[in-house]
Amino acid sequence: MWAHVTWLKQNRNKMAATGDDAAAMDSISRAPTTHSAALNPAGTSSGQGECPVDATEAAACAPKRPHTNSDGGVETAEEAVEPAEPDINELCTDMFEKMAIFLQGELTGTCEDYRLLENMNKLTSLKYMEMKDISINISRNLQDLNNKYASLQPYLDQINQIEEQVSALEQAAYKLDAYSKKLEARFKKLEKR
Repeated sequence: MWAHVTWLKQNRNKMAATGDDAAAMDSISRAPTTHSAALNPAGTSSGQGECPVDATEAAACAPKRPHTNSDGGVETAEEAVEPAEPDINELCTDMFEKMAIFLQGELTGTCEDYRLLENMNKLTSLKYMEMKDISINISRNLQDLNNKYASLQPYLDQINQIEEQVSALEQAAYKLDAYSKKLEARFKKLEKR
């Protein structure tokens, strides 16, 4: 089966490449797979040329791993949280303190408004109590005046009767005066005869 896979790789590389590229691929595909795997354990070519055989130089020349992960370049939550955690904590603390100050100011203003309304309601109720007392006193005085007027009503009726009688006597006095003038005029006429 491994021979079949190797044959497929060779034929695919030969079909895809032509000329010098095909010859290079043919030589690579003929190399034993175990030898190439030992030379390149990661299975990737770094494209930086051949590395020296010395161990110290080989460590420096080793291909570097890219910093991206399998998520397509997205950082993990652990990487994002750790370096920024103190700043976020400070910012959150600062935000909550300022929000607490803001809410305390808003609530203080609302409480002051309610206290003002409460004081205004108390003053208004006191004014209404005073007005109620004044109106009660006025109604009591009016009732007293009505009672006094009712008690004086017979006397007022008598005064009205006396006034009517006086006016009748006045009319009678006018008539008497007119009659006495007529009599005086007659008497003078009789005297002249």
